[in-house]
Amino acid sequence: MRALTRWVLTHRRVVVLGWVCVAAAGGALASTTTSRLGKTFDLPGRPSFETGRRLAALYRGEAGGQDPTVPVITAPARRTLAGSSGRVLLQRVELAASEGGRYRVLGYGTTGSPRFLTADGRSAFILVFTGQQGFGIPDPTPGITAAVQAALPAGFTEATTGTNQLQSSTGTGGGNGVFVETVIGGLGALAVLAVVFASALAVLPLIMAIVAIPTAFLLLLGLTELTTVSFVVQFLIGLLGLGIAIDYSLLVTTRWREETLHRPGEEAVVAAMDTAGRSVVFSGVTVAIGLLALVLLPVPFLHSMGWGGVLIPLVSVAVALTLLPVCLASFGPRLDRHRLRRRDSASPPWFWWARLVDRRRWPAAIAGLVIIGALIVPLFSLNIGDPLTKSLARSGQPHQALQTVRSGGIPTGVLDPILVMVRKPADAGRVAARLGALHSVWASLPPSGPVDARAGTALITVLPTPETGAPGGTALVDRVRAAVSSDPAVLGVTGSGPQSVDFNDAIDSSFPLLLALVALVTFVVLARAFRSLLLAAKAVLLNLASLAAAYGVLVLIWQQGHGGQALFGLPATGAITFWVPIVMFAFLFGLAIDYEVFILSRMRETYDHTGDTSTAVIEGIGRTGRLVTSAALILTLAFVAMSTAPLSFLKMLATGLAAGILIDAFIVRALLVPALVSLFGHWNWLLPTPAARLLRVATPSPLTEGQSHTAAATLPPPGSS
Repeated sequence: MRALTRWVLTHRRVVVLGWVCVAAAGGALASTTTSRLGKTFDLPGRPSFETGRRLAALYRGEAGGQDPTVPVITAPARRTLAGSSGRVLLQRVELAASEGGRYRVLGYGTTGSPRFLTADGRSAFILVFTGQQGFGIPDPTPGITAAVQAALPAGFTEATTGTNQLQSSTGTGGGNGVFVETVIGGLGALAVLAVVFASALAVLPLIMAIVAIPTAFLLLLGLTELTTVSFVVQFLIGLLGLGIAIDYSLLVTTRWREETLHRPGEEAVVAAMDTAGRSVVFSGVTVAIGLLALVLLPVPFLHSMGWGGVLIPLVSVAVALTLLPVCLASFGPRLDRHRLRRRDSASPPWFWWARLVDRRRWPAAIAGLVIIGALIVPLFSLNIGDPLTKSLARSGQPHQALQTVRSGGIPTGVLDPILVMVRKPADAGRVAARLGALHSVWASLPPSGPVDARAGTALITVLPTPETGAPGGTALVDRVRAAVSSDPAVLGVTGSGPQSVDFNDAIDSSFPLLLALVALVTFVVLARAFRSLLLAAKAVLLNLASLAAAYGVLVLIWQQGHGGQALFGLPATGAITFWVPIVMFAFLFGLAIDYEVFILSRMRETYDHTGDTSTAVIEGIGRTGRLVTSAALILTLAFVAMSTAPLSFLKMLATGLAAGILIDAFIVRALLVPALVSLFGHWNWLLPTPAARLLRVATPSPLTEGQSHTAAATLPPPGSS
């Protein structure tokens, strides 16, 4: 680390010019990068996906995992859509909705099924299968709405709904883009940094983030040449990149400020990098491990999020190890000249807290475990699936149309149809009748014409009563599959419900092994960093507890609706979007280790000088408490900015990530870590010689409690300047 730092300081012009060029190129090509990101959640090899892919190839505009657009037609007062005249009218409307046969359309007009009508006959819904929809894809809703309205007689009204239309909390697809969200997060981070540094030095970590984010986008552009990358990655790079790059720079800059009190000029930079720089490397590696874990799961879009997400910590580490030392050596003293607070990183309130926890270690440990345990309890009721439609919007046209359907006695499960493909149209009637007799099926519709029969195959559309996210939704998918599993006439079952079930099966079969592998690798990395088996094991276990507590908060706020109305204006979702928990694991497992590395590295350093655990705990928390809480607040602000995104699942992800960071920083690291380290005493610092050889690290000096190195420098008192 010292050699690298001296090299970048010697070649500072080359380093600065290189980073400026790379960041400028990344910024200029950012729009190109985002336009090349994938919009699908494919599951190759899974039955529902393979059936959906075959369906999309044979039926124009279809996509097996996509729910339809649903226009809702309402007649004037004292008029009805039931009967022959209403059916003729709806036939004309449904033809218009198909946009000249571009889309497959089902309704009362094409099928004659009264299941498309409300109980009073005044309203009817139409299913328009438009194919792929989602973020970054042109919304077909305006065109369909205009066509339907043009075909309606005077006095008839139309409102369009559907799960895609309800996905935004406004129902209109509004919300902030990734650039606006990053700016919002950056302004919040600057405010926190201003409090931390109380000088112009606050802008330096933000500058590092400004360089790191476009650089990561440039690398992401190269990654899109090799594989499809999910559009979610752009939000993760923009906002997590902002938080991580600032966190790493904050750690190094804070340590540099301490070293300037004892060393002149570039020597302070070298000393800071030799300590804080090493912590940044270990932290970046652990974050990367968690993200790369996604590559091991049999889900392609998670692979892309793993490869794309790993760019964030790697670039942030590279910026912190090269560009930041140059900036600190070149103009750091000038930025820090006019301080409002003449102290180093020592924080008297945090020293007081550390002493209190050290003296009351047992009550502190018990209190921390009780809080974490209470937050974990809701996790046991976790329901993975698609959120209920009632939670996706509370205003706007999609919500009004949904209310018309519900008040008319039609179940909302009809927005989430199950599609069954059969080999021959002649088999469709028999299979449809069998499926229609299943419990919780609202309607089972055989082909209504050529639009439902292509290339010798035919489609049966099953309209469920429960939504996929409701308790009976998954059970209905299983019943449909069981009913046709032994029928040679059936080619397959697809739809968003079956694909959600297949996704869960894919994750459930791989996640335990993945968790064990990531935990083992992280344990080895941390054992090397801390030169202690006990500290590494404690870090991994507390990290898993913190992650479980974050899941519990996610269930409380979103699935159960405690606070969701106040925060987002949305009621309980009834389910957590299927991919959110696994992405939370990938990011939180690494991010939470950040703070463990920051704190325990400082404790280890202090113990190596003093040989006293209490001193190590007090000094470690006193010196890093403000740093860790500030870093956590910065990341939390980034996630708050993400929660303003237009899609509800991004709000859900942002909530889980923010909860995980706050729990980890304020409960685990500020309470449990110092309490447990105090309880374990000298056992924290032991590393058996065989383990040291295996890890290829030096065996720690066999100090006993209270013994110190005679050559150790006296530690500065808390609050010293």
